[in-house]
Amino acid sequence: IDLLDVAGLVPGASEGKGLGNQFLDDLREADVFIHIVDASGTTDEEGKETENYDVSKDILFLDDELDKWYHNIFLKVWKSFVRKSEIEDVNFAKAVVKQFSGLKVDEEQIKKVIRNLNFNPRPSQWNETEIKKFTSELRKESKPMIIAANKIDTAKGKENYEKLVKKFPNLIIIPCSADSELALREAARQRA
Repeated sequence: IDLLDVAGLVPGASEGKGLGNQFLDDLREADVFIHIVDASGTTDEEGKETENYDVSKDILFLDDELDKWYHNIFLKVWKSFVRKSEIEDVNFAKAVVKQFSGLKVDEEQIKKVIRNLNFNPRPSQWNETEIKKFTSELRKESKPMIIAANKIDTAKGKENYEKLVKKFPNLIIIPCSADSELALREAARQRA
């Protein structure tokens, strides 16, 4: 497994704000995202210290930026792309794979999303809401996310973790504690 730690994301990254384009470019090759959130609620989405922060905002914020990223890539060629696929009777899934080739999207992922959504079989008939839903589901299928709820050992950590599990039942949310891990490593080193 290769892990890549990428720079933090700020609101508007999908429009190029902050390190937006660089950040998103770093994500192209990923197979899975591990999103580390501060379960203690003591830092906000910009990493600034605060109190009683709603940790779910971090998940919703990143989800939204990633969905916009996929959507923007798709919209760049949507009209000509969909028209061509229908006129030339090109397999829609294969055409989408070509558009998303740099993101490691495969044909089976696209077919699965299309089956699950059960939209009109003619993509040219999809409305804006359906296009957004398609790109969002494709992103979730091709780049699933695991949430690492860090600082679970803090006063609010466990409570916030439980709220996350209830609010996002379809996500894998793993309770973590970097401080506890460091303490265990130090203890192991002391014994050696």
